[in-house]
Parts: sequence; C-alpha cells; structure tokens
Amino acid sequence: MENLKANVILDTKGLACPMPIVKTKKAMNNLETGQVLEIQATDKGSKADMKAWSESSGHQYLGTIEEGEVLKHYLRKSSNDEFNEKKHPNVINNEELEKKIEANENIVVIDVRESAEYVFNHIPNAISFPLDELENKLNELNKDDEIYVVCRTGNRSDLAAQKLTENGFTNVINVVPGMSQWNGNTTGIYDLGGINNE
Repeated sequence: MENLKANVILDTKGLACPMPIVKTKKAMNNLETGQVLEIQATDKGSKADMKAWSESSGHQYLGTIEEGEVLKHYLRKSSNDEFNEKKHPNVINNEELEKKIEANENIVVIDVRESAEYVFNHIPNAISFPLDELENKLNELNKDDEIYVVCRTGNRSDLAAQKLTENGFTNVINVVPGMSQWNGNTTGIYDLGGINNE
C-alpha cells in the first residue's frame, strides 16, 4: 500500500450525500490533469456515488480501500479538461410526481437511496433499488414502463436515470429535488408498527 499516493487528500468524513460529491467536484476543479484525489468518507453510499459520478463526469475511478469505518476513494482527473458532466435530460419536480401518484397513473417509482434511508421514509409503492445495486436489478424492470427515479436530492437519481437509459429504458424521468423536500405521502418502518410488530 506504500505505493498508493494521492496528490490531494479530501476529508469528507461525517458528511452525507450529496456533500462528498459536491466537495469532490470542487477539489477536482483545482487538480491538474492526471493528478489523483483521495477522498476519505464514512458515508457507505459514497462508493457507488463516486464510481457513478466519475463515469458521468469523464474522470477515472481508480478504486476504493476500506480502512475500518473510513472509505478511501481514489479518482484521477481526466486528461480532457473540457469534459461536460452529463445530466439526464428528462426531469420532473416533486409536485408533478405527487399529482401523477394521486391520479393513480400507471407509473413505476424507484428509490435509489441506501436501503436504510428507504426503510425509514419513502414514497408508498416505491421500489428500493440502491444505486450500487441497480445494475444487478435491471432485469426486474420493464423497459417500456414510465419510470420515475428518486433519491434524497436528485444527484444519485440523475446517475441512475442515465444508467437506465444507457441500458435501453426509454421512458425514464429524474425527480428533483427528491426526498429531501418531498411533501407528499410517505411510509416507513414507524408507520408499519415499528421494528417489533408483535
């Protein structure tokens, strides 16, 4: 491991999504082409986030090393300084999705937050597909369905919407700003009588 050297170390320990990605973007902007950034994080979902963000932004995801509770992500700044971070073009706001749900429209809502986030609070009937598990669950979805993708702030859902579209899904919409500002109906573990439902 002595050979693993980064040009810059970024501490995002204790921060939750989307802050590790926000700070990584800023740090990446200050790096020279080819330099390596080590991001130290405690958010378990940050591995999938870093990998997906690297792919969408054109930077190289080198890997992640776990040291106890700390995840050390290694990213290399792309050689193309003129990259454009991709964004999924089809977007809907929270209120529009809420109206579709209330009208009982034939739609599929997938929640790409971590399973712990989902368990405590989610849109009724939303399917939990954490971002890092999405690729393995694509066959559980119908490519012709109208699919709305939600996360906490719209970042992970943007990456998931891109991934679905790349895999042949034709009607995928990212929900912004997502669960952090969702005012519609929700359900969760407390609504189901808690953990010990006896």
